[in-house]
Amino acid sequence: MTTITIKKKDDKYHYIRVEGHTEYADEGYDIVCASISCICITTINALISIDEECVVYTEKDGFLEIGIMKHSDVIDKLIENMLSLLRQLAHDYPNFIKILR
Repeated sequence: MTTITIKKKDDKYHYIRVEGHTEYADEGYDIVCASISCICITTINALISIDEECVVYTEKDGFLEIGIMKHSDVIDKLIENMLSLLRQLAHDYPNFIKILR
């Protein structure tokens, strides 16, 4: 199972951790795990293209940690969009993704 931990500070998202493998399917065929990775990495790349200093992240096998260092309307909307997509995925695959707050 993949666990996604979301933390807010002063009503703004400041920390997101994604860890574990969904085990929906064998490695290389796991569409749920691939979806999570795609959603997160695409968002990180978009954020970095807006402001290289707005996020810091660590990525390794089965683990992604994101620190949101700056906020703006666009940055916050991209983060909210990422979380909305992850929530929908967790809704569709509840046995494979768990979101913690």
